[in-house]
Amino acid sequence: MKNKYVKVSHISEPKFREIVKFFSEDLSATQISHLAKLNRNTVNRYLMLFRERIVKICKETSPLSGEVEVDESYFGASRVRGKRGRGARGKTIVFGLLKREGKVYTEIVPDVTKATLQGIIRGKVNPNSIIHSDGWRGYHGLVDVGYDKHFRVHHGANEFVRGNSHINGIESFWSYAKIRLVKFHGMDKRTFNLHLKECEFRFNNRGEDLYKLLLKIFRKEPLN
Repeated sequence: MKNKYVKVSHISEPKFREIVKFFSEDLSATQISHLAKLNRNTVNRYLMLFRERIVKICKETSPLSGEVEVDESYFGASRVRGKRGRGARGKTIVFGLLKREGKVYTEIVPDVTKATLQGIIRGKVNPNSIIHSDGWRGYHGLVDVGYDKHFRVHHGANEFVRGNSHINGIESFWSYAKIRLVKFHGMDKRTFNLHLKECEFRFNNRGEDLYKLLLKIFRKEPLN
């Protein structure tokens, strides 16, 4: 069946565009299946293809520059026995970088050590950028590796804003992502990155018509 957006498709192009339209409106697979009158497994297959392509697009993001906020967040059950905050058991750790008034980049990390966090910063942030962070020790020594402009707020001392120094932007993204992901009622850790990157993609293109943007992307390089 001919469909310029998919190399091998078992649904018509108009029906495919319908799925993209509902996906761009952030409807669930169940809602899309009902509205498009398609089998849930068929819808899930296409949503998986969409998210896999989104992950690929996010990986191609150019290095961030200008004023960049960095922070980590923990995703998972709201109640986990044991230590809270950094080091909380059973949670997925995500590190994020946000260019003020611009895009965000996220990455699942195994820990929040200096080596892990600064390794990502050095690979994703232009050295002449201004970096804003909290007081976590994982950010110690950024000046020593070429980031001469590093400003911090110390949350532990109840300091959240000092002049132009704060991380409110990246914290707002964490709130957006967590609120959005609640609708999935929990998810397999194997697919968490797909949903995380979808949040990143939606945030980064918040001023765009996602329906037209996705069709343009799929037309340029059809899905497999």
